[in-house]
Amino acid sequence: MKSLSTIGLKASALLFATAALVACKNEQDPGVEYAPDMYNAIPLEPYSQIKPSLYNPGGLNMREPAQGTVARGKMGYTMYLSSDTAEVAGVELKNPLARTTQNLEDGKLLYARFCSPCHGEQGDGQGKVGIKFKGVPSYTAGRVATLPEGHIYHVITNGRGRMRPHGTQVNPTERWKIVMYVQQLQTGEADTAIATEEQANQASTATEAGADNTGNSDTPNN
Repeated sequence: MKSLSTIGLKASALLFATAALVACKNEQDPGVEYAPDMYNAIPLEPYSQIKPSLYNPGGLNMREPAQGTVARGKMGYTMYLSSDTAEVAGVELKNPLARTTQNLEDGKLLYARFCSPCHGEQGDGQGKVGIKFKGVPSYTAGRVATLPEGHIYHVITNGRGRMRPHGTQVNPTERWKIVMYVQQLQTGEADTAIATEEQANQASTATEAGADNTGNSDTPNN
């Protein structure tokens, strides 16, 4: 009687182990897929990979864009630097925007929204966040005062040290406007620069208007 109980327990354990192995195996027949072309597109889909591509390197559907190309509406999102560092960006990147009163004003507004909480309204590192966490440098001090425009643009885009990336908050055009204003803060005369630029633009407009009036006058020829 005792041996029968032992055999029964062993048989139960064996059946349980076999059932567990079968249940955990991932080799079940999925059946027949009806009209698979309705689910799996024949053209290459960049965000899905069902089988290796016969035409692309590595058999992948998604490919890197050709070097130097820019997607429509994405100008400035890819920097194409020889080395992806702020120092190299400082040498290879130049601000494509014209220096105008409007761009400086836009840069000032964007700076107030995204930068001043840490860097302060005057770029002295005395924003509310900068005061609390300390260590935010002044734009007019030491090496920071001489940082080139491309370097500043790279740091805005990718962040550096404790500063987090802002590439998702401001688009490339907005970043260059901020760069333009930050460079004025580096001189310590941001507002003066905007006023001077505005006066220069007004003088230029007045000169052009005077030239047009002279050219269009009906003064008779002698």
